[in-house]
Amino acid sequence: MSISTRSYAVGAATIAAVALGATWWATQRAPASDDIFAQCRQGEIAGGIEAIGGPFTLVDETGATVTDAEVITKPSLIYFGYTFCPDVCPLDNARNAETVYQLDERGYDVTPVFISVDYIRDTPALLADFTDIMHPRMVGLSGTEEQLRAASSAYRTYFKLKDPENDPYFLIDHSTQTYLTFPEPVGFQEYFNRDDSPEEMADRIACFVDVWKSTQ
Repeated sequence: MSISTRSYAVGAATIAAVALGATWWATQRAPASDDIFAQCRQGEIAGGIEAIGGPFTLVDETGATVTDAEVITKPSLIYFGYTFCPDVCPLDNARNAETVYQLDERGYDVTPVFISVDYIRDTPALLADFTDIMHPRMVGLSGTEEQLRAASSAYRTYFKLKDPENDPYFLIDHSTQTYLTFPEPVGFQEYFNRDDSPEEMADRIACFVDVWKSTQ
């Protein structure tokens, strides 16, 4: 073996050894992820999952005051909107209902939850009519302005009533994400945007529920 060939071989072996050592060091030094749902997520959540979700007290379709612990007794899809919404809310809730129907067919029990931020017009009776059309298990909630502001703040959502004093047909600006939340202590774990299809949502939710069930 010539000197140049031997030098090349030694150099290549040295580089390989250094790379192998660096890989071992990195794997030994890198902390293991404690996120049991990591394989189900599609991306990072700004501020972390701990920044979203929390306790709330609202009024259900029967007029009873309920807490989050009484509502979220199983994996739940939570959406904030209002029944007078001309287009977005019916479409989003219909999409969520279809997602739950698909999960039903696969044997997954998920509760769709609709929280109306229209504390002026959305009575329990109106909520019952709206949710019954969407899915037989959909839960309708509303409450006082203070209660709804607290729930909205917990989930980092936004809503603003537009001229409710002068227009009985006023619209409401609001967030349109849907939140996958589990009973405590797991809590909120993922959100879905308006362009996520029922099929995509069902696949991702099934992943989360499978992992959650494995810890029970």
